[in-house]
Amino acid sequence: MLKQSLHYKLLQKLSPQQIQLMKLIQLPTQAFEERLKQEIEENPALDTGKEEPENFEDTLTDSEDFDEGTEKIDTNDINIDEYLSDDEYPSYKTQANNYSADDEERQIPYAAGTSFHQSLNNQLNTYRINEEERAIADFLVGSIDDSGYIRREIIDLVDDLAFTQNVFTSEEKVEDILINVVQKLDPIGVGARDLKECLIIQLKSKSVKETRTFAIDILENAFDHFVKKHYKKLLEKFNIEEDQLKEIITEIGKLNPKPGSSYAGNNKLAEQIVPDFSIQIIDGNLELTLNSRNAPELHVSREYNNMLKGYSDSKKKSKSQKDAVMFIKQKLDAAKWFIDAIKQRQQTLLITMNAIMLRQEAYFLTGDERKLKPMILKDIADEIHMDVSTVSRVANSKYVTTPYGTKLIKVFFSESMKNDQGEDVSTREIKKILETVIQEEDKRKPLTDEKLSKILKEKGYPIARRTVAKYREQLDISVARLRKEI
Repeated sequence: MLKQSLHYKLLQKLSPQQIQLMKLIQLPTQAFEERLKQEIEENPALDTGKEEPENFEDTLTDSEDFDEGTEKIDTNDINIDEYLSDDEYPSYKTQANNYSADDEERQIPYAAGTSFHQSLNNQLNTYRINEEERAIADFLVGSIDDSGYIRREIIDLVDDLAFTQNVFTSEEKVEDILINVVQKLDPIGVGARDLKECLIIQLKSKSVKETRTFAIDILENAFDHFVKKHYKKLLEKFNIEEDQLKEIITEIGKLNPKPGSSYAGNNKLAEQIVPDFSIQIIDGNLELTLNSRNAPELHVSREYNNMLKGYSDSKKKSKSQKDAVMFIKQKLDAAKWFIDAIKQRQQTLLITMNAIMLRQEAYFLTGDERKLKPMILKDIADEIHMDVSTVSRVANSKYVTTPYGTKLIKVFFSESMKNDQGEDVSTREIKKILETVIQEEDKRKPLTDEKLSKILKEKGYPIARRTVAKYREQLDISVARLRKEI
């Protein structure tokens, strides 16, 4: 049987304006400027500049009963179609021809050049090889990754040549083209199948020298010992002195382990960080400012506001004029909300960053990372009476300029641990001390994680060996064996 019942359910829903505000808060400065530009292009009722807007709220209120009136508007006063036209001002009317030789060039330059693989293909054109050999060489060049390596087995390349290029050949032929053609291309080392081969190719391309001869011998016959820094075994195996081994290590250290990346990197755009905040020390006190690019001058278009006033004061109207009024009211409402959202964004950013600055005042005054206090997102959220997600949006995507460099705000947050005196200390403080201890260690006998744990305990930080290993990996520091030097 069908049964009808009534259920009550409590749901929390965000309005479109609240969702949009959260998205605005999350945007870093450059993305925020793009969003602002987009909104100005889409909403003609929104203007930029220092012009003070008229109060259009009364106009909106007065025009609420506009639809119910029976008066008609004099269409000779305002041409709606002309006003709403995208082509109101032809482009030639906004162009100026009074340029001079010393005018600033405002065109954005475009990066141009030859890509890594194009360069390799251009070099192939200088080789005198037959059609089959060129097809194999082209395929090999196409198989090189951005680091400059061919990471596939020769047998797999032979199969692919047969299936995709209709070139039937042997492994010996492909390997011969690889070694005598592809691996001769510039940059030297390109086309290698592993790091060992890459380094040997580069050494063999240089002039003959005793140190380089030893280096090639070590790489060919004791590569694992070299990589794992088993220096004693190398000294015994090759019967050389420490000074000689040190020269060999220096010689190998000059080589490029990724010959392709150095070339490809020239065509990549460098990422530019625009800080959202600035913290300065003035007369011993911290001063926080918001980047002016996050606080644009926005106001409602006076022209749109005046149009709405004209419509509300009119004595006659038609359906098309009613539609025009609704369009204008929509755009004015959207402009007013967007301006309010920008102000809320600015206020939220300043309140959040100010709370972080005051919590980490000792660090911002000294720059000593050991003075960073334990701080999690909830600490700031509780202090400013906002949601944790709001603080997270500010911390994860914003940068602040300090007297000690530009920092991602997220780095000021860290978990806490207790020292031997029962005090809460930041894990960043412990990591900084760990990093300092490793920097000051004897590189001939680097400290193991167990020894590092004991040293930290002596300094008042009771940390287990596995925790030391975790912090060391987070700091991108190698294990003791790989930190060893002669």
